Amino acid sequence: MNLKISALDYIQEVKTGNISVEDFVAATIERIQNVDDKLHAFLSVNDKSIDQAREIDKKIKSGQQVGDCFGMPISIKDNMCIKNSKTTCASKMLENFVAPYDATVITKLKQQDAIFIGKVNMDEFAMGLTTEFSAYGPSKNPWNIDCVPGGSSGGSAVSVSAFECIASLGSDTGGSVRNPASFCSTVGYKPTYGLISRYGLISYANSIEQIGPFTRTVKDTAFMLNKITGLDPNDNTTVDNKNEDYLAGIDAGIEGKKIGIIKEMMGDGIAPEVLSATKDAIAKLEGLGAICEEISLDMVKYSVAAYYTITATEAGSNLARYDNLRYGYDFPLEGYEFNSYISKARKKFGPEVTRRMIIGGFVPSAGHAGKYFLKALKVKSKLTKEINEAFKKFDFLIAPTVPILPFKIGEKIDDPISLFLVDINTVTANLTGKPAISIPYSISNGLPIGIQLIADSMNDKLLLQAAYALEQTVSLPEVPI
Repeated sequence: MNLKISALDYIQEVKTGNISVEDFVAATIERIQNVDDKLHAFLSVNDKSIDQAREIDKKIKSGQQVGDCFGMPISIKDNMCIKNSKTTCASKMLENFVAPYDATVITKLKQQDAIFIGKVNMDEFAMGLTTEFSAYGPSKNPWNIDCVPGGSSGGSAVSVSAFECIASLGSDTGGSVRNPASFCSTVGYKPTYGLISRYGLISYANSIEQIGPFTRTVKDTAFMLNKITGLDPNDNTTVDNKNEDYLAGIDAGIEGKKIGIIKEMMGDGIAPEVLSATKDAIAKLEGLGAICEEISLDMVKYSVAAYYTITATEAGSNLARYDNLRYGYDFPLEGYEFNSYISKARKKFGPEVTRRMIIGGFVPSAGHAGKYFLKALKVKSKLTKEINEAFKKFDFLIAPTVPILPFKIGEKIDDPISLFLVDINTVTANLTGKPAISIPYSISNGLPIGIQLIADSMNDKLLLQAAYALEQTVSLPEVPI
């Protein structure tokens, strides 16, 4: 069974009867059993998936209407609710929490007969960028298991890269889809803010986070967007994309398009291999007829500080609900007054979540809000203004997705500042609400490098066309695992 096919090829194979859903899902489960001990992408596997596959096969054979996913096995980051399934956010705090409802993206994919093959690992409450901050242990990069896979959606990227599923859903607050996509050599997409409903996504930083797909090809990403985008009455930040078909015209090319090379994302701290790959990608785009020019976005240098200030503040508010009174774990009430009980109960949080909650309580507090939080909001506003001006001149912006190659597990875990700077190229799209994509571009010393393209709000379709054009110039080796 060829588990390496794209989503669109899988659908065609099932439609024509060349493969059965049951056989493909069974082979996928077997693949997980064979490789996941080394990779630790999955926190749980759906034990009903083969039964679900059989039901879809029956519908196909009897000529009933079947959803467009045709039983495609998809993994889900463990911060999205699937009814009657555990949703832990990779935290001991929610170790036994069973979701009482489906997230909107889950509902939409169920309607299309997708099969959720399992929940995948992540940094606890999506706070991290290596998946080392999972309470259940780190995921490992399938290109080199000594290295981090990126994060916080590391399990999603690993599961797609290692052929443990066809596609995955992650969430991207500051690069948490694009960063691991780059580190694991998959396509990772962060949509325009509001394009995909966040209902049922356990909140980290509401004002900038988005659900986004991981796939093996840009066309597969377009297919996934067709299934999960659109207005949702349960999320009033969603926008009407008028049922846009992101696959239609994806091969339109980029001749005559103007691309801005972000100077601040190509400078200090960038690994020479990453810089070389990015310059090569720019030359390829020029060869396809694009016009590439350097552009300066001054506010980028303040973006990481602003991002962590804003997200910590929102996280401090969002995580206040974890008081162990409404849901949590078994911890008796006797012998505590209110504050000491909550303080003790929160010992289940890991170190990174605790650090961000403390910062989130401090920066907006009386006497400090003006120094920190309000300044961060000003940076966000100025950065948005700056990038909006850039899009009056350019169709797209380009930069490396991550300025460095995947690094060894444990190498940066005790150096939060060094870790935060890994986000320097990805947080801009989140702070400004713009769509951005990471495209697998090259392999250096056995480690992947991704290229990031950013477009203006609601120009997701054009962005996919540009990404597809670049993807067609790339030929990469297969993952070694």
